[in-house]
Amino acid sequence: MTYQETCHYLLSQLPMFEKQGKTGYKEGLENSLALDEHFGHPHQDFRTIHVAGTNGKGSCAHTIAAILQACGYKVGLYTSPHLVDFRERIRINGQPISEAFVVDFVERERAFFEPFHPTFFELTTAMAFKYFSEKEVNIAVIEVGLGGRLDCTNIITPILSVITNIGLDHTQMLGNSLEQIAMEKAGIIKRGVPIVIGETTPETRPVFEAVAEENKAPITFAEDRPEVLQTKTTSSAMQYQTKHYGYIQGELCGLYQEKNANTILWAVRKLEEQGYMYRFTDDSKSEALGKEVSEGFKNVCKLTGLQGRWQVVKQSPKTVCDTGHNVDGWKYLSHQLSQVECRQMHIVFGAVEDKDIDGMMALLPKNATYYFTKANNHRAVSENVLKMMGAQLGLKGESYPSVADAYESACNVAQKDDFVFIGGSSYVVADFLKNCI
Repeated sequence: MTYQETCHYLLSQLPMFEKQGKTGYKEGLENSLALDEHFGHPHQDFRTIHVAGTNGKGSCAHTIAAILQACGYKVGLYTSPHLVDFRERIRINGQPISEAFVVDFVERERAFFEPFHPTFFELTTAMAFKYFSEKEVNIAVIEVGLGGRLDCTNIITPILSVITNIGLDHTQMLGNSLEQIAMEKAGIIKRGVPIVIGETTPETRPVFEAVAEENKAPITFAEDRPEVLQTKTTSSAMQYQTKHYGYIQGELCGLYQEKNANTILWAVRKLEEQGYMYRFTDDSKSEALGKEVSEGFKNVCKLTGLQGRWQVVKQSPKTVCDTGHNVDGWKYLSHQLSQVECRQMHIVFGAVEDKDIDGMMALLPKNATYYFTKANNHRAVSENVLKMMGAQLGLKGESYPSVADAYESACNVAQKDDFVFIGGSSYVVADFLKNCI
C-alpha cells in the first residue's frame, strides 16, 4: 500500500471515536495490553510523561516537549487528533513519523491485529510506542486520548502525570458529573508517581486527593502556588513574569494559555526535583535553566509543529483559528473575542453532535456576522441546524455546506480592518488548514 492508501485503511476500516463517536470508543485495556505484549513492551524502553485533562492538554503536552527539546533531550510526542496529516500524532523532536514507517507497520502487522479488531487509537498508540522505542527517544510526552482510566495510553508508568482541568465534555463516555469525569481522568495517577493538577473545582479536588493518597502519589495543585505572577497579552505573544524562571514570552496567544503556563511550569519544577532536567543551585545556572524554559515557550510551534491554538494565519484582514470545542474552552475564547478591535467580526463556526452546542453558542458574540458550516466528519452537526440554533440566540448569518465555502464567503466581504475567526470544533479547524491555507 502507498502512504495514502494506508491512511485510508486506518481511518476507514478501524473503529474510530473521532469519526463515529461512542460506537468508535472501546472501553478496557485488553487490546492495548495484547498489542504491547506482541511488540515486546516498547513503552518500557523510554521514560514518559502522561498528560490528561478536559482542555489544555495538547498545549501543555507540546510545550513540555518543547522545553525538554530545548534542554537537549530526544523527545517523543504523541497527541491527538491530527489536523492535516496523520503523522502529526507521532513526532520526535517535532519531526513527524515517516510515511515509510506507517506503511511498513501496518503491512507487517495486519495479520496479527486484524483478528481482534483494535480501534484506530489502540493501533496508533501501539505504533507510537514502537516507533519511539526503535528511534531510542530519551523521553516521550504522551497525551491521553479520552478520559484516562481506560484510555489505551494508560499502560505506561510515567515519571510524572499531569491533569490540566476537568469540565463537562464527553459525558456519554466519562460520566455526567464533574466528580465522575475527575475519577476517570484520575485513573492516570500511578503508585508513587508525582501528579500535577492544573485547576480544580470543589467537586474535583477531593477526588484527586483521595486517588493520590490511595496511590501514595505526591500531589501538587498548581493553582495553590502560582508560578505565573503576572501576564501581559500582546497581539503576537503572551508575556509571563514567573516566580522561578524569570521573564518568559509565550508563542501561544490564547487567554487560556495563562492557566496552561502555570501547570507547565509546575511540571517543569517536578521534573527538576526528580533530576530529569538540569538541576541548578547557584544563580547563574538557574538563569540558564530559565533560558531553556523560555526557549520552549517562545518556540513551541516551531519545535513541535503545534497548530490551531489562537493561530494567526493572515494579517489583512486578521484571521485566527482555534480548536476550542467545548463550553469551558469557549469561556476563554468568548472573552478574547470581546477584546478584538475591528470594524466587523466574521465567525466561521461549526460543531459536532456530542458537545453542549447550546452552551457554546450562548457564549458567541452577538455583534458578529456568522458563517455556519459543517466539517467533513460524520459527527458534524448540519449547518442549517446551527443556523436555526443561532437565530434563536440572536446570531445573524447564513449556512454553508463546507468550511471552504464558508471561509470563502467571509473573505469575499471582509475588509482589511475586519477580523475573521474560524472555530467551534477541531474538525472545522482541520478542514480550514487543509483546504484554505
